[in-house]
Amino acid sequence: MTSTLTAVPPLPDDTAPPAEPPATPWRFAGLHPVGLAVALLFFVGSMTPSLLPRAWFLQGVATGISVAIGYGLGCGAAWVVRTCGVSPDFTARTRRIGWWTLAAVSAVTVPLFLVLGSWWQQIVRDLAGVERANRANYLLILLLSVVVAVVLLAAARGIRRGTRALTRVGSRYVPAPVARLGAVALVVALGIFAVNGLVYRGLIGLANQSAAAADHGTADGVEQPQAPERSGSPASAQPWDTLGREGRTFVAGGPTAEQITGVTGRSAQTPIRVYAGRAAADDVDEAADLVVAELERTGAFERSVIAVATTTGRGWVNSRVASSLEYTTAGDSAIAAMQYSFLPSALSFVADRETPPQAGRALFEAVERAVDELPEETRPKLITFGESLGSFGGQGAFSGAQDMLARTDGALWVGTPNFSPQWSYLTDHRDPGSYERLPVIDGGENVRFAASAADLDMSGAFWGDPRIIYWQHASDPITWWSFDLLLNKPDWLREPLGDDVDPGMRWMPFVTFWQVTLDMVFSADVPAGHGHTFGADAADMWAAILQPEGWTAEDTARVHSVIADGLPDQE
Repeated sequence: MTSTLTAVPPLPDDTAPPAEPPATPWRFAGLHPVGLAVALLFFVGSMTPSLLPRAWFLQGVATGISVAIGYGLGCGAAWVVRTCGVSPDFTARTRRIGWWTLAAVSAVTVPLFLVLGSWWQQIVRDLAGVERANRANYLLILLLSVVVAVVLLAAARGIRRGTRALTRVGSRYVPAPVARLGAVALVVALGIFAVNGLVYRGLIGLANQSAAAADHGTADGVEQPQAPERSGSPASAQPWDTLGREGRTFVAGGPTAEQITGVTGRSAQTPIRVYAGRAAADDVDEAADLVVAELERTGAFERSVIAVATTTGRGWVNSRVASSLEYTTAGDSAIAAMQYSFLPSALSFVADRETPPQAGRALFEAVERAVDELPEETRPKLITFGESLGSFGGQGAFSGAQDMLARTDGALWVGTPNFSPQWSYLTDHRDPGSYERLPVIDGGENVRFAASAADLDMSGAFWGDPRIIYWQHASDPITWWSFDLLLNKPDWLREPLGDDVDPGMRWMPFVTFWQVTLDMVFSADVPAGHGHTFGADAADMWAAILQPEGWTAEDTARVHSVIADGLPDQE
């Protein structure tokens, strides 16, 4: 008897991975189509105009960051949809059509918006009075943006892989959800440690050392003053070599009495400029006392006006603003300033936001105490000013506008950063119907905002004393940069834009934030009247604040002209 063995087919292996779908044209390994679609949308947004013209490499960085963020948001949205139980099972043919469609749209959109972006940038350059650039550079923008986006994507995936590895290790000892939460917490903690340890303490420390070394240098053409009215002179208690680079430039500059007379036709005195460098004192209070001692030495309390100037991080004072004040007062003035850091404003903002207002408060209060000790009938006018981080720091001496009005005879705040509390409060509580870029406060009775001298008039509205002016430009990213730009459209982009801002500027989440962030890099490399460059209109501002006796519009025009022509001590 024979038996026949019949071959039995093997049972299907449920554990075998599913077959890979056939290759699809333009399908990039590991890239999600939804992420790529949103990345394309963010690419388009990044090419739209912003506040100021950008160099091609800054545009490339802004675009690369925007593309990476768009891809991440797209992938995040797809993950949320899958988590909610929605997981479409597209056929291979549908997937191919989707990829081909995305490729076709990209092939049209990318070159189109490269061309449009280069065209928009030319318009922005025209509005800012900057020379037009070579539009062919936009081909480089595409290459750089891809590199930036790929680097950021690789970094994000590295972090994700690390988190998953930690989760697998932790799952051996605790439930998976707990391991996952612990892994995320550990990665976040390591990230914070890296930022604080490496970036903050390491890079900022190196930058501070480098800046401190550079502070020993002296700008070309700057020589030690011989007039006793200046700190750093042979008669001064503040040695020339302790003033710092910007301090030496400040005390060595400015108009002489003869130059003031030649411009205004009025008899003039030699203006007083006193200063204390960062190297001369252990803290801001000691530096402020040194400045007051210099004011006493120079006879500053016998002048008609004493101005307290809060500097930027490394001690810079805008020479145009300072000199305009001295022309307007016929030299019958003293400007007091001090250095509180070696770092430039941008790094000071990152490393230390506490010192600028501390320095502004220490110096103003020290001078204020000295003025208050004088007989009331002989006290000089006490005014204050500052630009950029100096504006932020200078306003730190006051609790608000009413405090400024009660304790000063006028103030000029120039290019104020968005994070300044007093500026923010006034802007947020402006009169209904007024614009965020030029707020109206109590009908302009004491406080006025201006982008140019023409904005001070306010159709003849009553303007009492004392007077406070906030001088700011619609195209200044220092004033308009804020973390709120990430997710919130600001009023200044809802309202009619300023004359020097491209009407085509639009807000887009995340994208506009990075555009304005990179606009700040070269915000002072534009002509006066735009961006973060403030020039000859300082003459009009001081004339409006001080209202010198017998002063005319023709006097202002002459000072305006000499400031516009350039000063020897300008940066």
